[in-house]
Amino acid sequence: MDPRLADLIKLLDLEPLEVNLFRGESRDIGSPQVFGGQVLGQALTAAAATVEGRIVHSLHAYFLRRGDFNAPIVYQVDRSLDGHSFCNRRVVAIQHGAPIFNMAASFQIQEEGFDHQMEMPPVPAPETLPDSSRPPQEMLARLPEGVRRFLERPRPFEFRLVQPMEFLSQRKAPPARQVWFRAVDKLPDDESLHRRLLAYLSDYFLLDTATLPHGLPSFSGRLVMASIDHAMWFHRPLRVDEWLLYAVESPSASGARGFARAGVYARDGRLVASTAQEGLVRLRKESR
Repeated sequence: MDPRLADLIKLLDLEPLEVNLFRGESRDIGSPQVFGGQVLGQALTAAAATVEGRIVHSLHAYFLRRGDFNAPIVYQVDRSLDGHSFCNRRVVAIQHGAPIFNMAASFQIQEEGFDHQMEMPPVPAPETLPDSSRPPQEMLARLPEGVRRFLERPRPFEFRLVQPMEFLSQRKAPPARQVWFRAVDKLPDDESLHRRLLAYLSDYFLLDTATLPHGLPSFSGRLVMASIDHAMWFHRPLRVDEWLLYAVESPSASGARGFARAGVYARDGRLVASTAQEGLVRLRKESR
């Protein structure tokens, strides 16, 4: 397996410390704090470790404090419900003696029922789009050092953007974006693993979509942005080592907060998951 992907899977695995208590490490991916998707994926690992015979179908999380990637994170699980069809778990991530994140997740046995969905938006096939995993070298040279460090890091996923990313342009655009993505290598046939990896990846592209109508690229250095909450619903089986389309839109921004939601579609048009996020979007004081 590609070492980047193998390292991510290892990162999402946790060390059991005691009943309902787990410990995870972090990776410095070039951001000033622990990547939110990492905490989402690890918290889902902790919750799933206390559940048998059921698969996660939804999660709702809040980011409380910045995570320190130089220190371990402890995950404490509360077994809120073990029902006939559903299980519910609450997870608190703790670092330096304080909660940095909490999450509720629901798990369900496999059942048959009504089935309908919204259609996938018409977009070009991923093979017709350029690899957008990192900006061109000439663009990287013009970005702030912290941003450049973040974008240059090798990633375990490849991205194909339908709309080119505006790194420095002041051009305003509609608050919508479509991105094809997939893991860089083949993964085991483990639905739980694929959902944890999608949780990790789902923190990309959501919040910065809320900046598009305002002509202030998230990489310009003029914005303060941070996730506040994050929700996911898993609708159908999925594979993150096959192309998935992230169709993101931002219906609203107000009160120094941006809101975005997205559908995740398989190549064959199936809606496999949905996400939503609200986050802080604020101009730096010197930029006002």
